[in-house]
Order: sequence, then C-alpha cells, then structure tokens
Amino acid sequence: MPPAAAQPMLTKFAAAMAYSRLQPKRRAAYPNSFMSTVPALLKVGLFGIGLDAYWSQFEGLESRLRGYTNLVASQLAAPGVEVVNLGLIDTAERAIQAGHEFRREDVDLIFLYVSTYALSSTVLPVVRRAKVPVIILNLAPAAAMDYAWFHQLGDRTKMTGEWLAHCQACPVPEIANVFSRCGVPFFQVTGMLQEDPTAWNEIADWVAAAKVAQIMEHNRLGVLGHYYGGMLDIYTDLTLQCATFGGHIEMLEVEEIAAARRSVSDAAAAARVAEICASMDVQPECEPAELARAARTSVALDQVAQQHQLGSLAYYYQGTGNSEHEDVMSSIILGTSLLTARGIPVAGEYEIKNAQAMKIMDAFGAGGSFTEYYGVDFNDDVVLMGHDGPGHIAIAEGKTKVKPLQVYHGKVGRGLSVEMSVKHGPVTLLSVVEAAGGKLKLVVAEGESVAGPTLAIGNTNSRYRFSLGIRDFMNRWNAQGPAHHSAVGVGHISGKLQKLAQLLGIEFCQVG
Repeated sequence: MPPAAAQPMLTKFAAAMAYSRLQPKRRAAYPNSFMSTVPALLKVGLFGIGLDAYWSQFEGLESRLRGYTNLVASQLAAPGVEVVNLGLIDTAERAIQAGHEFRREDVDLIFLYVSTYALSSTVLPVVRRAKVPVIILNLAPAAAMDYAWFHQLGDRTKMTGEWLAHCQACPVPEIANVFSRCGVPFFQVTGMLQEDPTAWNEIADWVAAAKVAQIMEHNRLGVLGHYYGGMLDIYTDLTLQCATFGGHIEMLEVEEIAAARRSVSDAAAAARVAEICASMDVQPECEPAELARAARTSVALDQVAQQHQLGSLAYYYQGTGNSEHEDVMSSIILGTSLLTARGIPVAGEYEIKNAQAMKIMDAFGAGGSFTEYYGVDFNDDVVLMGHDGPGHIAIAEGKTKVKPLQVYHGKVGRGLSVEMSVKHGPVTLLSVVEAAGGKLKLVVAEGESVAGPTLAIGNTNSRYRFSLGIRDFMNRWNAQGPAHHSAVGVGHISGKLQKLAQLLGIEFCQVG
C-alpha cells in the first residue's frame, strides 16, 4: 500500500469542542462577564513511539512515522488547545528527556500515538514524571492493508517495513500491562488515523473533558450564608470537594453584598434595569421599585463576584432580624440568573455539590440550570422539574419571564423571580453525589425536554421524558443516592461526562 500522505484530515474535531464554541458567543451576548483564573490554553502533550533499530533497516520508515505523528498534532490543534509535540521517542534515553520536557511544560493530558512496535522502556519514563492521565492512540494509517499491492512488492525487507508502518496495535498490550503495574492512569482510542470521525470525535471528547477538569482545577467557588436547615442530603465535605475537583472555596459574607449595594449609583441601577428588560421578559405586574431593588442587588453581586474572581456560587441566607440583609437576599434572583448566564452558575439553598455540577455542565457548553423534581405527569409519561431562585436564562426556551412573588415558599421575604423552561430537545441531568464512604461520583441521565403544560408559578419548570419511562427512571435515579437537586443542560453529553469522571478518578453512573 502506498504511504498515506501526512496531511491534515478534515474532521469535525474543532467543532466538537463545545466549550470553545460557546465561550466567544457567551462573551458577545453577555459583555459584563468576568475574567477567570483558568489558564487560557489547555496544554496537551503528544509523543509518538518507535524503535531506533528499525531506522537503518527500513528506508523511509522513520520519516513516515514522524509524518503520522505530526498529522496527529495537527488534528489535536484547536482553539484553546496548545499541543506540546515531542515527536518520535525511540530510545530509553530520549524517553527520560521527554519526561522532563512534559513536566517543564506543565501539560494537562498526554496523548501517546503508537506509530509502530516500540519497547515499553521508551514509554514509561515519558509519563512517569508528568503524572497526568494518558490517552493511548491506537490509530492505523488505513482501514486495511492492500494485500495484493503488498505482495507485489517482491522484496521482503520492503514488505516488512510496510508491515511495521501498520503495526500500531502490536505494542499496546505491552504498554497497557506496564502502565497497569506502575499505577499510571491510561485510556485508549482505537481506530484509524484518517477518515475515522468516530475515533476523532472520541479524541475531541477527551480534550473537552480535560479542559473541563482544568476549569474545575482553577475554579473559585463562593459560598455565601449557610445551609437550609434540615436538608441533610445537601451537606457536603468541602475538603472532599477540593480533593476531587481542585479549585478554591471562598467564604463570603452577606455584608459584602450589602456594603457594595449601598454604593451603587442610580445610573448603574438604571443601566442594570435596562439590561434586565433587554435579556428577560419582564411582566407588566412587576413594580418599578422592585426592578430597581433587584437591579441594585445585581450590580452589587457583580462587584463581589468580580472582587473574588468567582467562577460559581452557592448561597442561602434568611437575613431574619437584619432588614438590610433580608432586603439583599430577597432581591437576589435576577442578579444570580444573570451571573449564571454569564458562565458563573449560581445554586440556591447552599447546594455546593450542585454548584459544582452546574459549573461542569456550563464548562462543557451545555448550560447547567438548578433543578429538582416538581411533579409527575403519568398521562404524558414526563417528570416536571424546576426550582425557585436563579435559572440559566441562556438555555431557556424563549425569553425568561420575570414575575413578582408575594411569598418565597419556605423562605423569607418577597420579590421578583424568574420563570423559564429549558430549550426543547435533548438534555442531560448531572448530579455530583457524595456517597457513603466519603467519595464523590457523577450520576448522569440523558432525556428530552418536551413541550406541554408547566406550572406558571414564577419558578423554572420543564417537562422531561426519558427512554426508560418515568417510573423506571425515577426509581433508578433515586437508587444512586443523589441529593434532591441536580443540574440540567442542553444536549446529550454523557460520553464527555464519563471521560471527565475517568480523568478525575471517580465513579460514573449513567441511568438509562
């Protein structure tokens, strides 16, 4: 078979990077977004492997395999991704040097392209020092060898060289054995180097998952107030959250927002009212004074979020006995909804685990709105899910409505609230579950957001259908022990979430 041309293959790799697609659009739509502490680029390490003894035996083999490795590098290159390509590693000495190079470059993930047979001693030193997950790329240059052409070569040396150019699968068991025995986390993609969208979309998912892991590693999660008393399921170990996802947890005081609110000018408040009216469907019964109150709190909340460089927030506070604090907390919903749409997801009821889930979903470009069971419609085989408080207005079906509530059920005060449904179409539910034994796991379900009647009570509310049927879905979901809150995002992204769980080294469970 003639050597495949080492030219970039046109795939949907970059298009599969949902995070990279969403963020510029979000920044354009919501220009008041804040800069985060997340590095601008995901550093992806790449190296190919070979055996130096082959090069003098088989003319052209080394340059051909280097071309294949460069082809992989060109395919990995995408917005937000820097590829650290160390080329073809073919000796143990070069492997040790490569390990130091990857460590100096601080790569987040390593792709090992298996170009032909190579000794595992040329692989292990590369990844030991980097101490990051490794994706083994077992990618053949073609779907099959051209056997007739191969046998017409008439030269067994040339035939052997051609065979070695297609010998990617040969050393993978050896590498896997050594990685397993040495405790190196690794995963595999098997397929073809070219004209294989299945393999390359899977590779794109690994890159997307690594980017989300990077985002979580650098995320600053604000926690404001205290738990809603008695909700035992939402209590969590903050050290466990940091140990699993990384990041920093910033303890906030309600007084910070109250103090910032006192200094908000009338002009800033008026500008925020205009922004609210432009981005949401403000109902006629909303009083101007209530809009102004919510706008001032929103501006103050922005200032606090910017000051602490927050990437997400969990809050709950009654403010009983302090009228200023109660006034802040009863007017916070519009501001938290705007923050959520800008990529700073906010979870109510101090649900820290769900703030993490919402951030994960948002980082994948799926949104991530706060939700829980609202009711069941057995006639239509759907479950109604939603929540009071903030909604992710960027993934709403139509414009989010702003409505006044005379009472916040189970909470203190009154004020403006948001009413929305998630866009009709495929959705994914995610719950970050703190399981018995003190470990976190991801519980995921894919379903559909469907049209139909919802409860127009000034809260988020959607209708979801699952392939299992509502009875089995609810039983199986509940059996995983999630808290009663979860995050919902648009699209089916369970494959990406599973890869994220694998990169983090935690359990993954898909319901249905």
